[in-house]
Amino acid sequence: MNTATDALTSPIDANAGNSPAASVRPPGRQRLKAGIDHASRYLDILGLAWVAPIARLLTGENPREQLRQIWCLLGIPLAAIAVFLALWGWAAPTVQTTLGAVPGPAQVWAEARFLYADHLAEKAKAEAFFERQEQRKAELLAEDPGASVKIRKYTGKPTYVDQIMTSLVTVFTGFVLATLVAVPIGILCGLSPMINAALNPLIQVFKPVSPLAWLPIVTMVVSAVYAGSDPLFGKSFLNSAITVTLCSLWPTLINTAVGVSSIDKDLMNVGRVLRLGWWTKVRKLVLPSALPYIFTGLRLSLGVGWMVLIAAEMLAQNPGLGKFVWDEFQNGSSASLARIMVAVFTIGIIGFLLDRVMLAVQAAVTHSATR
Repeated sequence: MNTATDALTSPIDANAGNSPAASVRPPGRQRLKAGIDHASRYLDILGLAWVAPIARLLTGENPREQLRQIWCLLGIPLAAIAVFLALWGWAAPTVQTTLGAVPGPAQVWAEARFLYADHLAEKAKAEAFFERQEQRKAELLAEDPGASVKIRKYTGKPTYVDQIMTSLVTVFTGFVLATLVAVPIGILCGLSPMINAALNPLIQVFKPVSPLAWLPIVTMVVSAVYAGSDPLFGKSFLNSAITVTLCSLWPTLINTAVGVSSIDKDLMNVGRVLRLGWWTKVRKLVLPSALPYIFTGLRLSLGVGWMVLIAAEMLAQNPGLGKFVWDEFQNGSSASLARIMVAVFTIGIIGFLLDRVMLAVQAAVTHSATR
């Protein structure tokens, strides 16, 4: 039989290209898809979920579905922001205050750029100041090698970026103190109904107290207890940090107590059977089981602390974003409103980033159904 003729006259299998061997992805494409799927979980935590569909679109995977995801995750939020900016720019000139019209997006952006330029200029002045001191020191030591030369501190004004960093240091100090107090007490309340019954009334009384009420008490106590000719920390810093602590410890304390008390009783019985010590039981059973609740409380506490800090800095006059807002309000210049609005956006963006950082830490140290 003529094999060439048979090949020409034999029917063509329409599904030949769709065989399992033909549909298998190349190894490199499979690894790329697995890497994108793995990274998408972490991108979602960081608020960058829109990056994954863009990466999948570039690899050619289901373009219609990826475009729909990009529109939902990135297009709609950007459109909403554009509408907000347009409405803001249209309505701002119509509102007149004692300092003039409410600034629009362009004026606020211009002030943000000015504040950053002022920061760079101030840092250049500080560098020049220290360079002059180093030059003077070298000249004095050349004349007298045994001379004692003192390097003076730069006493220039704190810039906007410096005040942001001061606020971050203050809020993290108060947050760490609150965590060190709230987590152990929450564990005790969750493990012991007696301790919970004793502390619950105090928690419910002090939890809703405003930072404006705590700050005068903290100020008087710190002034009376923390005294010295050369203190390690400024009193205004301690006033703000302790006020943040007193206002932000309650969400962590309550969530820790709830998380510990809701641990599976069978798990606790296993600890009794194994005759685990109290500390071993807390470390091996209680903390791993209650971590999701604890981190929920930590996220809430950090958000509360960041909000409380602004009011505390305003009253304590601790250099930071709160004091910056108060000084601009008292200044009353034509640019004050725009600078205050720069501070408002800064506070909001930093608050969002702090929450995402805590969410990323939670995802790294706790387990979920998908990890």
